Amino acid sequence: MPSIPRAFRIHISSYLPPQEHISLLFLAVLTGVGGALSAVLFRSTFNFIHYLLHDNNTGMVAIALMLPWWGRLLLPMVGGIAAGSLLSFGLHWAPRRGADDYLEAITIGDGTLSVRKTLIKCTSSLCSIVTGASIGREGPMVQLSAMIGSSLGRIFNLSHDRLRLLVACGVTAGITSAYNAPIAGALFVVEIATGSLSKATLSPLIVSSVIANIITRWLFGLTAVYKMPTFSMITGWEVFAYAGLGIVCGLTAPIFRWVLDSARKVFLRFSLGLIFNMALGGLGVGLISIWEPTVWGNGYAVVNSILHSPWTWQALLLILILKVVATALCSGSGTIGGIFTPTLFVGAALGALYGHILMSLAPLSNTEISGYMMVGMGAFLASVTYAPLMCILMIFEMTLSYEVVLPLMLACVIGHYLAQSIRPHSIYTQRHEEEPPTVAS
Repeated sequence: MPSIPRAFRIHISSYLPPQEHISLLFLAVLTGVGGALSAVLFRSTFNFIHYLLHDNNTGMVAIALMLPWWGRLLLPMVGGIAAGSLLSFGLHWAPRRGADDYLEAITIGDGTLSVRKTLIKCTSSLCSIVTGASIGREGPMVQLSAMIGSSLGRIFNLSHDRLRLLVACGVTAGITSAYNAPIAGALFVVEIATGSLSKATLSPLIVSSVIANIITRWLFGLTAVYKMPTFSMITGWEVFAYAGLGIVCGLTAPIFRWVLDSARKVFLRFSLGLIFNMALGGLGVGLISIWEPTVWGNGYAVVNSILHSPWTWQALLLILILKVVATALCSGSGTIGGIFTPTLFVGAALGALYGHILMSLAPLSNTEISGYMMVGMGAFLASVTYAPLMCILMIFEMTLSYEVVLPLMLACVIGHYLAQSIRPHSIYTQRHEEEPPTVAS
């Protein structure tokens, strides 16, 4: 964003209501509207480019299955070259001010996010996502929404504290728009970014989340992100089964994070430049997709496939390992995108694998594999983010299944505390201590 003259900022801020709390709620409404529309614009741009490149909108996995082996090999690499070129040359043009991502802007920054830098990163992310990168498109959507909040705050000449709060409202609106989870969107900021809960902070977040959700529902309707089968109520010993799943997630989440960290360190150690790194990461995904095309994309299609069709435990184990490797290659090479949705994928596959093993040992159980998948998604996400309350509500909102809440609460809390005892800092805290390879979320 070009530098805004101070006189103009003072003049336009005079139009705000004199009461500070009312003016903040008014700006939260604007941020909710702008955040939702920016997320919709990113999603629509992705669909449009996807249609231009592939002449259909059937999803990344379906596209990978239709391509010849050499197409699956080369397309992610070409996308990595294009995305890396945009970052390498575009960021030299962007001003060196403001935070690199929204979490930094909220926690240790002054709330300033560069418009140019954000747009360059999100454009780079589009190049990677439409060519099969194993990364989430929701991260850039949230980053764009946070940029809207930062820009509005600077236009209205807000103080640093209020500017950070407006960025948080943008993050809330972005998560709400990306996952159709308004309550979890607000709690994401509270648990991960601000670390505190107060009426002065929560009210603008709720307003922004509600407005964003209204707009998203108006445009896309109220649909669950994952098409979940009916969840059977748990009884008796099954409580201990879900507690065991929480333990498994708490033990495996640090391994998942270690794989991501190791990939990043390898790329940094042997770095030959961002373009080469991202091309190499794309080539790695392409090589994997020759044998397993389902590693393309953020994993929504595969999770829904596991939910509604029979998978053997061997197939689950294979896709789990390959998806983790593909995500690590993308994240470690510097690909811009989120790891939130791939983390949900890993939790779903881990839960399904756990359910297969458990049901082979106790065949009289009436619980379906889908139940362990839902709980595994939340417990694994809680074990990575260290935000159990947000994860509980997010899975509930994404699945629209109230029956899942009880075992989900138990598994999320167990997984969170076990993982935290192994690695004290969450994946988001760690990103503030080291150079982040991807857009947060």
